[in-house]
Amino acid sequence: MSTPMQQIESSLKFIRGLGEVDELIAASMGEKLSPEPVNSHIHLPPNFSAFATVEDAVRMADSEGVAALGASNYYDYLVYGRFSSLAQNAGIFPIYGTELIGMVDNLRDQGIRINDPGNPGKIYLCGKAITWFASLSNEARRYLDVIRGNDRHRMLVMIEKMNDIFAKRGVLISLDESSIINHIVMRYACPRESIFLQERHVAQAYQECVFERFDPAVRMATVEKLLDKPSKMKSPEDAATLQGELRSTLMKSGCPAFVEETFIDIHAICTLILELGGYPCYPVLADGAAPICEFEESAEALGEKLKSLGIFAAEFIPSRNQPEVLEHFVTTLRHAGIIVTAGTEHNTPGHLPIDPKCAGGVEMSEKMRAIFWEGACVAAAHQYLTLNGCTGYIDANGLLNQKVGSQPGRIESLASLGQAVIRRFQCAGKNKKKY
Repeated sequence: MSTPMQQIESSLKFIRGLGEVDELIAASMGEKLSPEPVNSHIHLPPNFSAFATVEDAVRMADSEGVAALGASNYYDYLVYGRFSSLAQNAGIFPIYGTELIGMVDNLRDQGIRINDPGNPGKIYLCGKAITWFASLSNEARRYLDVIRGNDRHRMLVMIEKMNDIFAKRGVLISLDESSIINHIVMRYACPRESIFLQERHVAQAYQECVFERFDPAVRMATVEKLLDKPSKMKSPEDAATLQGELRSTLMKSGCPAFVEETFIDIHAICTLILELGGYPCYPVLADGAAPICEFEESAEALGEKLKSLGIFAAEFIPSRNQPEVLEHFVTTLRHAGIIVTAGTEHNTPGHLPIDPKCAGGVEMSEKMRAIFWEGACVAAAHQYLTLNGCTGYIDANGLLNQKVGSQPGRIESLASLGQAVIRRFQCAGKNKKKY
């Protein structure tokens, strides 16, 4: 049986070999885009995920006719082996990505919120279309080791604080890093070395212990004793609400188990993404925050700010946004020469569709679907080109590819190529489904 790394290498080789670059470029010239459902951002276990298994994610994407599926896991990519194999068999093009968190010191000092509504200066960035994650450069490994080390220390201290709070409030539950990781290993049948604890993992572990130790008849009273306030749980079995309350009441900023995060700066994040072979992509909250974060108050200004930072891609989680707000931001950014993608994250408990919808389950307009398909096609083209030793959407220094024309021709040409890449991938995987 092949290892995760062998599965990754096999999938990358498969994408690389979809056709000669010049031949595929020539075949794609003049082809109009024909949008299909696409999701460019989900989280797969062992990241905290709504999916119990990678199989569940791919099966769901296939059932909804999704043509390309992007994974954006934090800090480790071994799960992309299973993801690659399943996606290939289903004819779903895998867009490889990562998600990173950093700090912009001068904006923090000015009290300006970027795309985290509770923390000025804190920034989430995605790396899209990464290709060199299977063989990390020394620089990439160094940055990842720093990030992983910082996060691990924070989780260790947070677990200690949670144990103290539970003890002081008379709920005798005590966990440690090893026990939480053991549980994740058993749940997802994944290697220990692929697991990096997140707040959500820790909250889930404590919630599960509460449910195991206390019968439903006394559970609500125990929870309210622990939270030191009434709970919003709809029933004694409402696990998702309790996980959220443990985070918001005990673990977030200003709460007794909060531990300050240690960040790398935005330059280091972008460098790491480039070392992984991808391009930086900015996740836009827009009206997903109320009020809208200061950095995003103007869609027009946001486009210029991103380009000044060397970021030429943006992404939305449409379920956060009202349709009219989504359309305004997306069309404005695209007009500014920024490619735009969309996803669902699926990093909280629940069963949302994998084909993105706007807030309240409202369908996106065909115009939005076309722009998001275009962005996914550019990601596919970037992966294909870089795997074949060519420049993709941006080069290794983060500069836009000048060889495929200026705006808007650059994006249109790359999107046409990417669509051809996805089509060939789909045909090669047709009728091979294995979950």
